[in-house]
Amino acid sequence: MRTSFAFALPALFLLAACGASEAPASGGSSIATSGGMKSGCASRAYGEIGGPISLTDHTGARVTEETYKGKPTVVYFGFTYCPDVCPAALSTLGAAYRRLPEGETAPQTLLISVDPERDTPEALATYVTTPAFPPGLVGLTGSAEEIRAAADHFKADYARIEQPESLAEYTMDHTNLIYVMD
Repeated sequence: MRTSFAFALPALFLLAACGASEAPASGGSSIATSGGMKSGCASRAYGEIGGPISLTDHTGARVTEETYKGKPTVVYFGFTYCPDVCPAALSTLGAAYRRLPEGETAPQTLLISVDPERDTPEALATYVTTPAFPPGLVGLTGSAEEIRAAADHFKADYARIEQPESLAEYTMDHTNLIYVMD
């Protein structure tokens, strides 16, 4: 029962993300934007999820799927410049973890950046210490190819959206799913 509780809150958050939104027009996955969901959950991730990854964590250490194998792990794809979707998801996870009964251990949470241009290990090191986020949050980044490979293994979508009128110059649209792995 205790172990189930640890995974119940993130699972409920995941289901909430699949709420009332329009059906996918092209049968693709849902992508989160600052304006909300572009499409529904009808054709979200299916089949095998996860697989080989080779990324750099926020301390500069290389990690692979073996680093977290056999450990309850929550994986989220996002980016540090995200104005709303990513901080909301990570803050919700942090709040859920802080509500665990005393003695219960929260799963390890990984943020895989979809913005390798701006999300250096140094930028991630600052971001993962945000007080509302899950304790021990690990930020992962890599080359564009490494991030694309990881996203493909998780059936996560993302795209760079140019915003020339913005000081940030661009944003990243991305799948807004929380993956619970073990």
